[in-house]
Amino acid sequence: PPAPGPRPLGPQRSSKESRWYGPIDRTYTAMLRWSMAHRWVVVLACVLAIVSIIPLFNMVGKNFLPVDDQSQFEVSVRTPEGSTLASTSALVEKVAADLRRMPGVTDALVTIGGGQQQVVNTASIYVKLADLEEREKSQDELMVEARSVLQKYPKELRTSVQQIAAISGGGFRNADIQYVVGGPDLQKLTEYSEKLTEKMKTIPDVVDVDSSLIVGKPELRVQIDRARAADLGVKVGDIAQALNVLVAGQEVSTFNEGTDQYDVRVRAIGQARTSPEALENLFVQSSKTGWTNLSSVVHVEEGTGPSAIDRLNRQRQVTLFGNVKPGGSQAAVIEQMDRFVAELNVDSSYSTGLAGRSKELGKAGTYFMLAFLLSFIFMYMILAAQFESFIHPITILLTLPLAIPFGILSLLLTGQTVNIFSGLGLLLLFGVVKKNAILQIDHTNELRSQGMERLEAIIQANRDRLRPILMTTIALVAGMMPLTISSGPGSGTNRSIGVLVVGGQSLCLLLTLLAVPVFYSLFDDVGRSRIFSRAWSKVSGTFAWARRRASATAHMFFGMIGKQ
Repeated sequence: PPAPGPRPLGPQRSSKESRWYGPIDRTYTAMLRWSMAHRWVVVLACVLAIVSIIPLFNMVGKNFLPVDDQSQFEVSVRTPEGSTLASTSALVEKVAADLRRMPGVTDALVTIGGGQQQVVNTASIYVKLADLEEREKSQDELMVEARSVLQKYPKELRTSVQQIAAISGGGFRNADIQYVVGGPDLQKLTEYSEKLTEKMKTIPDVVDVDSSLIVGKPELRVQIDRARAADLGVKVGDIAQALNVLVAGQEVSTFNEGTDQYDVRVRAIGQARTSPEALENLFVQSSKTGWTNLSSVVHVEEGTGPSAIDRLNRQRQVTLFGNVKPGGSQAAVIEQMDRFVAELNVDSSYSTGLAGRSKELGKAGTYFMLAFLLSFIFMYMILAAQFESFIHPITILLTLPLAIPFGILSLLLTGQTVNIFSGLGLLLLFGVVKKNAILQIDHTNELRSQGMERLEAIIQANRDRLRPILMTTIALVAGMMPLTISSGPGSGTNRSIGVLVVGGQSLCLLLTLLAVPVFYSLFDDVGRSRIFSRAWSKVSGTFAWARRRASATAHMFFGMIGKQ
């Protein structure tokens, strides 16, 4: 059979004219032409978007760390003051047994007398949960259930259920809220702290309210009769030293047994130091009588006092603790506590502050603001060198604030909070938005340098860059989706970053695509104005003078080095 002859080929459609991209391109072009004809409408929309940052930021929760299901949490227990090690152990083991019976709990480990103070009436219970896939309830739900289990115990039992955070920020314990009240007088400090504790319990989002000022510890108070002591020739310092040696004990020697060495301490036997009568029968040295009974110069009475007195900068302080319910905001609780302090009219000699993660929350906000400011400065410097213009970098940087409200809105819609990881996500979002603006402006300048009229260059450049921007956005969203929908340990951190980037970039994309060409044209008009031209000529003259001076100085300096 004869070979087939040549056939004319039909017109081939460009990839940009596909049935999917074509409508997008035509719609964007129409919107872009309308925006360029109504530039101040777009500017007003951008201003409204930037102003909305304030109410949106006030609405969203602000925490130091995101809520994460780590399949573990901790229960802190403090039995009444004066409890022995045996009684504390028996009670805490009973609490641990109740926790082990909760569905989803695999084990509970009890530690008594841990920490720096090693107090025998304090304990912590480490609760290990089954993997997230193997249990029906989340970690937050099981923590709420654990608080319900602890409610059946007497109120004298101080308890707290909290997460085990990788970053605690210091402080006395790993509590979400640590509010510090400091001052000179312990009695007044106790009054303020008790009132603030009661007010703190009224905040709906706060649970496990407690205070570091724990009174009720049994103690023996020694009142010295200074006149009688002077008559008998007994020094106050000798009385204090005698009580310290006989009650607390004093190291007098060491005992070696093989390779082990033990301290030898001397103190009164147990029954001679556990009651007022026994202490008064002890002896103290006298310069007139040799030795005399303590009962001759002191009066011992039983009482109760604080278990410990904490100090900061040589001032007594009390720390109020509290945990935030899931969905609550640390920042909102701290603001409410500040209002409570203002209502109390605290004396000027007393101060309030933050500790632990509450303090780190404020520091993180300050550092992020500094990081944002420095990033804007460095980006401007780099862009000014890249475009050889002081105007175009401003056009690009103006698009960055447009991403903030949409990022915060995405956190609100998904129930996330602003934290240190969402702050990192915001920096990533800035990078993507800035890159898109660079693509638009750089291609516009390229077309204008080829002789194209400004408006047509803006329209054509943004149409040409629409496809790569959409491809970049789709790739970014697809790449961040696993973080957004992840589950298991670490998913809270992933979602804080993923939700802000995906939501912020998706929601602000259209506004930035329209705002960049509008800003470009407006600042180009400013650059052409006479006022700017005069100012620019002065600035250029100053820079030229500075370059000449620097060049002359460098030439003279290297010339002197060459002669040497």
